[in-house]
Amino acid sequence: MEKTIGKYRWTICALLFFATTVNYLDRQVLSLLKPQLEELYGWSNTDYANITAIFQFVYAIAMLFAGRFVDKLGTKWGYGWAIIIWSVGAIIHAYSISIGEALVAGLGWLGIAAFSASILGFMFSRAILALGEAGNFPAAIKATAEYFPKKERSFATGIFNSGANIGAVLAPLTVPWIAKHWGWEMAFMAVGGVGFLWLFFWMFFYESPEKQKRLSAEELAYINSDVVEEVENAPAKDEKVGWFKLLTFPQTWSFAIGKFLTDGVWWFFLFWLPAYLKDQYNMVGEDIMLPLAVLYSMTMIGSVGGGWFPTYFMNKGYAPYDGRMRAMLVIAMIPLVVLAAQPLGHISYWIPVLLIGIGASAHQAWSANIFTTVSDMFPKKAVASVVGIGGMAGGMGGVVVNKLGGALFDHYKALGHIETGYTIMFTICAVLYLVAWTIMKTLVPKMKLVEL
Repeated sequence: MEKTIGKYRWTICALLFFATTVNYLDRQVLSLLKPQLEELYGWSNTDYANITAIFQFVYAIAMLFAGRFVDKLGTKWGYGWAIIIWSVGAIIHAYSISIGEALVAGLGWLGIAAFSASILGFMFSRAILALGEAGNFPAAIKATAEYFPKKERSFATGIFNSGANIGAVLAPLTVPWIAKHWGWEMAFMAVGGVGFLWLFFWMFFYESPEKQKRLSAEELAYINSDVVEEVENAPAKDEKVGWFKLLTFPQTWSFAIGKFLTDGVWWFFLFWLPAYLKDQYNMVGEDIMLPLAVLYSMTMIGSVGGGWFPTYFMNKGYAPYDGRMRAMLVIAMIPLVVLAAQPLGHISYWIPVLLIGIGASAHQAWSANIFTTVSDMFPKKAVASVVGIGGMAGGMGGVVVNKLGGALFDHYKALGHIETGYTIMFTICAVLYLVAWTIMKTLVPKMKLVEL
């Protein structure tokens, strides 16, 4: 069947996978260099939280507009401009001190400089990085909706979303080594430059399915096999779907609240695990390479397996949304294992590494499915915009979690019990998925295609 239909859509999926890999490589460099940078520039946990919070705040706001940006420019150029901006943002981290000194001079003249040069410089660089990276998921989800029928979308989303795991694995295997041998500045520049390599392949291989010459007629028909119901519910040609209209649907709120409550968990793991290994086990630099590589390797299972899991229920006759929600309930229970990370952590650092790895793997399974609920319930015209709204909510959730973590760690560090701060944060991370699922199911108890 696959031979008859063709498989070019999986080439597009591969491009989305590599873009997401680069996306997560770029955003993780700072967390891996945190111990070195905080020693060089005297940062506290709150200072670091402020830098990461700026990334997430800008990311959240940009996500709202990124979806509209991608819808307006189209997937090809929308994605292209996103990776250009975030790659430039990644590279200029190497010049953060000079940028910060210029900002301090300018803001000091205005009498409003509240942060040191290093903090201001990294805040600026993180903001540019966030501005570009916000385009990744709206563009990737839109490309998936364009190139895959509904029954394959969660699997395709799981595959490209596993690029986040590959990026998270590659970062600790490369960044500490580059920083040690070539300096921390080169770590940002080398990783940031990879995005421009991806851009070449994207511009060469991607076109919308209707314009794609490499796509067979049979595969195009297969991709559009469930397009009839979407056409019936699609807006008229050139009609814009406004944010306020989208916010009138409980389906939009279900997705946004689910993202707000759970995205921060992944951000916390991504930005604070190197600090956790240092604070709890005095592990820095190349010492953390293997534990983090193992942890994030585990998350690949969750991303791909979680994308496949709903098909088990769909094959039993459940509608896509209903099967997805059943799968997500099971997935939401898995992070509860993180509750045991601190109580058992005295045995070996491998215990929390493995338990957090299971929790992070569950997040990726959850992420593959929550993204796909959008293309289940909304016509293609609105997919990127709804993903942008949810992305903004998820980014704001990340701001809350990171600011809370920084405050707790500094508070309990001053008391000599920083492990208590991690216990509190791990507890929050463990239970948020069940809370999110309950709210989502309450808002949208049954599958209902949005009519625009």
